[in-house]
Amino acid sequence: MASSSAAASLAGGSASDLLRGSTSGFSGVPLRTLGRARLPLKQRDFSVSCKMRKVKKHEHPWPDNPDPNVKGGVLSHLSPFKPLKEKPKPVTLDFEKPLIALQKKIIDVRKMANETGLDFSDQILSLETKYQQALKDLYTHLTPIQRVNIARHPNRPTFLDHIYNITDKFVELHGDRAGYDDPAIVTGIGTIDGRRYMFIGQQKGRNTKENIQRNFGMPTPHGYRKALRLMEYADHHGFPIVTFIDTPGAYADLKSEELGQGEAIAHNLRSMFGLKVPVISIVIGEGGSGGALAIGCGNKLLMLENAVFYVASPEACAAILWKSAKAAPKAAEKLRITASELCRLEIADGVIPEPLGGAHADPSWTSQQIKKAVNEAMDELTKMNTEELLRHRMLKFRKIGGFQEGIPVEPKKKINMKKKDIPIANKISDAELEVEVEKLKQQILDSKESSIEPRLDLDDMIKQLQIEVDQEYSEAVNAIGLSDRMSKLKEEVVKANTDNQFIDPLLKSKIEKLKEEFDQKLSTAPNFGRLENKVNMLKELSKVKRLQDQNKRTSALEQELKTKFDGIMKNPRIKEKYEALKSEIQAAGASSSRDLDDDLKQKIVEFNKEFDSLLAESLKSAGMEVKIAPARPRDSSGESAELGYESKIEELREGISKEIEKLANSSNIKSKIELLKLEVAKAGETPDTESKNRIAALVQQIKQSLEEAVDSSSLKEEYENLVSKISSRDSEVEDGLTNDQLREKVGANRSFS
Repeated sequence: MASSSAAASLAGGSASDLLRGSTSGFSGVPLRTLGRARLPLKQRDFSVSCKMRKVKKHEHPWPDNPDPNVKGGVLSHLSPFKPLKEKPKPVTLDFEKPLIALQKKIIDVRKMANETGLDFSDQILSLETKYQQALKDLYTHLTPIQRVNIARHPNRPTFLDHIYNITDKFVELHGDRAGYDDPAIVTGIGTIDGRRYMFIGQQKGRNTKENIQRNFGMPTPHGYRKALRLMEYADHHGFPIVTFIDTPGAYADLKSEELGQGEAIAHNLRSMFGLKVPVISIVIGEGGSGGALAIGCGNKLLMLENAVFYVASPEACAAILWKSAKAAPKAAEKLRITASELCRLEIADGVIPEPLGGAHADPSWTSQQIKKAVNEAMDELTKMNTEELLRHRMLKFRKIGGFQEGIPVEPKKKINMKKKDIPIANKISDAELEVEVEKLKQQILDSKESSIEPRLDLDDMIKQLQIEVDQEYSEAVNAIGLSDRMSKLKEEVVKANTDNQFIDPLLKSKIEKLKEEFDQKLSTAPNFGRLENKVNMLKELSKVKRLQDQNKRTSALEQELKTKFDGIMKNPRIKEKYEALKSEIQAAGASSSRDLDDDLKQKIVEFNKEFDSLLAESLKSAGMEVKIAPARPRDSSGESAELGYESKIEELREGISKEIEKLANSSNIKSKIELLKLEVAKAGETPDTESKNRIAALVQQIKQSLEEAVDSSSLKEEYENLVSKISSRDSEVEDGLTNDQLREKVGANRSFS
């Protein structure tokens, strides 16, 4: 009965209900039938066990209870960039090691004070003062390679450190919309003082783990494409863009090249010049090559004080040029990669100050300086319309490296030229030089006796003598052992001129001391005789040159006057009046002017006045300054009344000149004159307004000092006596010398420059 029912069940069962295998040996029996039927089953002991695979727990940046009042807004919880749990270890650079000894002394004295309970506050204060002074001296005279090391400092604030310090709110945006997100470039929208910006920056790590994650701040093509996407987003919505540059360069591995690293950078360069919003770029660390320029084509390029910006790293440049990376300090100096040098070359537009010790010494203060610089630059750029912004950005890069033909190279640029670029004049022997000078002197003498002026090579000879004198001075400096000190002092002066600072009194004192020492030791130099001989020849020829130029100017002026005079005499009206007066004088038969009647004298005076007026107008039209002097009065003998005082005026003039020369050599006025010379040399051929004001102030001080000194001497009394005598003479004779004319003849109104 049971078997028939089981068979029926098997016949009516579906394929899905059949067992495919059984430990009891049954096959093809429905489960329902097995449940109802009593079959003898073999019992076995068994157990079921499972093992869970461990997976990495994902750390969500959003906390369980987010603080809505957190700085930067509640969305800042989304950022994985959090403050480090452990304070970074201090790193001492090689050039900072001399400061370690002072730091150790301060720590030891404080430890001793704590252990003994004694008061060492004065000693601690003194040591701290010394430390701060040493730190200041060190960081105000940094070399380019030292600034490179500071820019690469492991504890230097990164892009996100600055962003969270300067923004009110910031939210990071990810992805290049092609499936990649490069962590070496961070982008996001943030606000500063209520103004919304698009921030784009290259992010380095703060420790080894982060550096590996951020690829040490070296972006791949995905990073540059992400940056370009967000730039276009900001351009579309009208957000100003601020980029932060801090990279040794774009990542140059095989995969990046396959994915189009060069194309991505080139695309960014082209697109940034078409952005219709203000763009500011800030170099906060090192800016290497095209990897930095790909987000650096803005209207303004600002640099932190110790940041660097280069086309090739100093180590790479040294390996190429000098075949050794040990020449990196030399390469860093030649590359001109520091902020101050790039501002002078008009590549960078401003320097953002850093605290002593670098940005890592006080990151918050540095961030506030960046914030201030961004606000100032944006206030300037937001006043421009779209067309002006695009033109401003284009002209900024078009003027880089430009020069104008025909303008000589500035002296400060000549200093760092290679020696082969500077033409070296052929040195001639002293005997040949003396022969040439004697020949030139003979030619000058012959030219005085002859009416025909020969062609003289005076300018060439003076230039040759100047070169010879400079070479003799250089040889004397080397012989008396002052070359090293002279070179160091020259570098200090050049640096002061480069920084456009007022000459430091300490530097001026060094110059004066070195000059005094040089003057004292000059006579001991082996070439002193030759030097003195060449200097004397140069003085003689320079004097002849001045006289020759003066004679040329006088001859040219006489020729000009003669031409103007002849032109007026050819005037028909003047010529007719002149002939009529000449006929009347001949008809009167007068032997002298006293025999002429009053009417004829009056006609002659009126003709002279008319002629003088026409001549003066003609000379003024030629650009000459004309002053008609009053007629000299004559005494009963017919001689000029002024001639009696010529000798006295000449004596007074010589006395004033000697007194001025004596005063100019005094310590007070001499120091002002030396300072004036330094300012004039520093200002160059095109001084700015500030330099002109300083020079004018110094000239006025020197004038005032000289006038006060001359007034206090006996010369003033002599001058007053001479003025009173001439005034009494003027009361008797009309049209005598006035006080102003006397001052002009004596030289009291001269300007000292």
